[in-house]
Amino acid sequence: ADGGVPPRWNRDPKTGVEAPLTTGKLLDYRDRRLVGDIKYLWELNRHLHLVTLAQGYALTREPRYLRVLKEHLESWIRACPQGRGPNWCSALEAAIRLINWSIAWQLSGGAAAPFFAGSGGADFKRLWLDSVYEHARFIHGYFSRHSSANNHLIGEAAGLYIAGLTWPCWPRVRDWRRVAQQILEREALLQSSSDGVSLEQAVCYQQFVLDFLLLALLAGRSADERFSAAYEQRLAAMLVCLASIMDAGGNVPMIGDGDDGAVTRLAQSPDFSSYRSLLASGAILFGSGELKAKAGKLDDKTRWLFGSRAGELFRRVEEPRARAPLRRAFPGGGYYILGCDFETRHEIRLVADAGPLGYRSIAAHGHADALAFTLSLGGLEFLIDPGTCAYHGGGEWRAYFRGTAAHNTLRIDGVDQSLPGGDFMWVKQARARCDTWESSDAADVFEAWHDGYLRLSDPVLHRRRITLDKRARRVVIEDRLQMSGAHDVELFLHCDERCTVEAVPAGFAIRRGQWTLVAELPRHRDADARLHRGSLQPLCGWVSRRYDERRPSPTIAWRARLQGDTLLRTELMCRSDYPAQS
Repeated sequence: ADGGVPPRWNRDPKTGVEAPLTTGKLLDYRDRRLVGDIKYLWELNRHLHLVTLAQGYALTREPRYLRVLKEHLESWIRACPQGRGPNWCSALEAAIRLINWSIAWQLSGGAAAPFFAGSGGADFKRLWLDSVYEHARFIHGYFSRHSSANNHLIGEAAGLYIAGLTWPCWPRVRDWRRVAQQILEREALLQSSSDGVSLEQAVCYQQFVLDFLLLALLAGRSADERFSAAYEQRLAAMLVCLASIMDAGGNVPMIGDGDDGAVTRLAQSPDFSSYRSLLASGAILFGSGELKAKAGKLDDKTRWLFGSRAGELFRRVEEPRARAPLRRAFPGGGYYILGCDFETRHEIRLVADAGPLGYRSIAAHGHADALAFTLSLGGLEFLIDPGTCAYHGGGEWRAYFRGTAAHNTLRIDGVDQSLPGGDFMWVKQARARCDTWESSDAADVFEAWHDGYLRLSDPVLHRRRITLDKRARRVVIEDRLQMSGAHDVELFLHCDERCTVEAVPAGFAIRRGQWTLVAELPRHRDADARLHRGSLQPLCGWVSRRYDERRPSPTIAWRARLQGDTLLRTELMCRSDYPAQS
């Protein structure tokens, strides 16, 4: 989309809709007729590109970078008067803007930056600082304390805290900074389990929140302000969780919502991984060789954050000799990792989910995915969580991607395990619990249940047992349904879009690279198994790797009408062309 030069800050670059400059807090940003797609409008106004301009100046000292940066800032402040328009709706968006302004300020030279020279420069400096103050005051006045947008509060506090350290120019700043740090300390513990899983049950948002928490910690350390040991320990636990669910190829399951949101953009490489970058930063912060090994290398974002000593600090961290997940069970968050031959081309890694639907009463970013799992082989994704696709105005696509049929689990009578009440609300939540988790050299065993279908007129309890036989390299999934009457039962297996899938006598052969996964489905006289790819009737066979994008992917859908208590058995045979390990 063409945003213009400088951009038209109040126009959605996707739809071309120009939002009115009415009172920001009264503007209905969900009304697409009024503001277009707010996601795209806000993305532009986070000012990630100003950091790129400041990086260009820091590397080259060419004044053209500062000239454009100054032009964009002056243009933005004129076009977005305080409190008016779509860029004064959200305290989180103001906070992200402040974080990027802080980085751009520092990379440009701080208070002594060349564009502040002379009388014109002094006027620009005063203009920018006045806007910084209005941003900080706005955030402090509109913290999302009682909002369903739980990660917003962390982001707002991080923005206010970093701004307070960058610009200690006003008497109120110290109090604002203290309040912001208190929020960060409290919410870091409240919004994640003790074993490091974001309670929003959304991996993308775990990464997003970790960035806020990490940037605040680094900013505090640079100013000799300390966070508590509990805060740092929770950060480390959240990093361990990401490292553990990441397969040998660097892939993480797309559990829960995700919108590709970034706090800042310090790396431009096309192969940049925000997840591995966090692990690299964590390796330096906590001296963790395990995180270093999983990160693989030092990325550009970490180099910018840690400065000229980043390479030396990263090299000092010693890697472990043995490579395995840092942790296999996360009972607080509900994730369990079954697998063998970790971090090798022979790796089998299965992530099973028996966690809560989401955070608190409405579970805004959770998906109806109880007892679902993902499976990767040798660092290649095979059975996946298809992602999110859309938020506001997503309609049937929003409903599909967060629904039970878009996950590797069972659906009963064509309804979701949990009952939706809106795009970011669930009014009846399935409860899930893991009863059994065992791991040995021979096998891993996971068993859990959920009660989402007890609400049906004839209640159904779904219990799932997953066993990995490591020697046979076979995954056995046993789904036990406790019910009295007859129900329509569907089993879904969502395959990575790069897989080829074909019917074979045993079921389906799923191939990718040097690997073949043979899926033998439950045997029942009335069962029907079909392969969908980009189907619209019914919606099935889609994956969304990026927000607002979707593409066809092969999905196996098994259906049968079942009566009374039933046991369904699915077998997944994992085969590769690689020579066997000695």
